[in-house]
Amino acid sequence: MQLIDLRGVSCPTNFVKAKLALEELDNGATARILLDDGEPVKNVPRSLKADGHKLLALQQSDEGHYVLDIEKQDE
Repeated sequence: MQLIDLRGVSCPTNFVKAKLALEELDNGATARILLDDGEPVKNVPRSLKADGHKLLALQQSDEGHYVLDIEKQDE
């Protein structure tokens, strides 16, 4: 599972960075994306799902950021 740390990255840059990182993965590969609270956690999962990727889990960590597990799905 690839780790993509987007904590501290503002919207919409975090979605663009997540999308570019997923493009490098094979179809069916999984990634864990770390996101800040607020706009990032509201927008990035929704946008990646709209792109056709499969959301596996979304949980808040003890440190306050969010952990999104996603499976890459080619369009």
